[in-house]
Order: sequence, then C-alpha cells, then structure tokens
Amino acid sequence: MASPHLTTGSQQPPKIEGKLRLYSMQFCPYAQRARLVLKAKNIPHDIVNINLINKPEWYTKVHPEGKVPALDTGSKIVVESLDIADFLDAEYPNNNPLYSSDKNRDKELIKKIAPITDLFYKCVAKTENKSLEEWAKAFVPHLEVFERDLAARGTTFFGGDKPGMVDYMLWPWGERAGTIAIAHGAQLPFGSDQFPCLRKWRKAMREDKICSEIYNGPEKFWKCVEMKLKNLPPDYDSI
Repeated sequence: MASPHLTTGSQQPPKIEGKLRLYSMQFCPYAQRARLVLKAKNIPHDIVNINLINKPEWYTKVHPEGKVPALDTGSKIVVESLDIADFLDAEYPNNNPLYSSDKNRDKELIKKIAPITDLFYKCVAKTENKSLEEWAKAFVPHLEVFERDLAARGTTFFGGDKPGMVDYMLWPWGERAGTIAIAHGAQLPFGSDQFPCLRKWRKAMREDKICSEIYNGPEKFWKCVEMKLKNLPPDYDSI
C-alpha cells in the first residue's frame, strides 16, 4: 500500500538510517521512473509521497520548485528523473547495471521520449482540436523511432533479455497509454500491423515483476487528470 500524500501542515518524516529517500507522488510518471530504477537495482530506500497541489511548507527546502521526484542521498538532493536514474546507476554499478553495452545509443534514444510525453499530455487533456486520426498521425513518426530501434536490437526489451534504462524511462507512458482511449472514448486508430515490436514490448513490460509491483494503470491516472481538468480537490489517496 502506498504511503499517504503529505499536504500543507504535515510534518517531515524523520530519515531512516541506511536508506535513500525518494520524494514522490504515486501517480507521477517522472517519479515512477525513479521508483522503477530503485526497485530494479534493489537499493534500500523509503518513499515519501507529496501532494503536489497542497504541498507541505517544508518541501521547498527539499526541492525549491516543489516538484517530484527528489532523491535525498543523505549528502545531497538529486532532482529530475533522468538525473536521478543516472546517479543511481553510477553510484550502484554492481546492482543490476541498466544501460546496454552501447550507453550512448541508449542515452540518445531516451532523449527522444520527450516528444511522445508532450503529445500524450496534449492528447489526453484535449488541448488541441484534433480528431483521433490526426492525433495518431502526430504520434507515428515518434513511435517509429522506437519501433525501428527495437527491431534493430532484435530483442524483446531495449535492455536485451530484460528491461534496462531505456525500458524503464519509457514505460510510465506505456502503462498510461490506455488513458487516451478513456479520454476520447476510443483508441487511436493505428493499423493492426503497426508497431509489432512495441506491442510485444508493452505486453512484456506489463508482465515484468518490477513494473507489476508499482503498476497503477490508465484508469487511476485518468482520475488524476480529471481532478486537474475539473479543478477538483487533489485527493490522491482516494484513488
């Protein structure tokens, strides 16, 4: 069970000796990236969830911008999901290294996730007056980058026979992909023969032990989106 999201007036929990601390939000895909890496590398840690709308007063001392994720290592605070992932992989090199043998290739591919996430949020929130066909057309060139790369690797995962850094950095939006169908009442009209490698990848990631342990799914994410779109009180613990 996830820890409650701390709000205005909440006290900062005391640190636990011998553990890193991740300040998170249960339904944030960027915080999920950090949680996936911590679990995949089996690094002792605790998680403090933050209500990002009604934040505790002390949280700006952790992260001046009040965002998540933020990793407290005991000696410094690391912010931004990709920086946290790289920090953990470098600091714990013997705990299940997550980059493939071609680290530069992985890093360049990870950079190309951003246009997909940008389109995803616009599509879910319907910030532009587009048909489902138009949204699908906008996604295609970005998804094709990952489809071609995965096909060239010839493996189920970008990390090889098990998920690696690219997989965990991309997965939060793979998990939430179904939110688009909830928002629009229908799936994006991709052809049944489009993206065979990514379809296989998404199924395999859903079955991965690490991903399954912190899976929330599109329905819960949609409830978060609705709270924001309808200006409802951010009661994340009720989801």
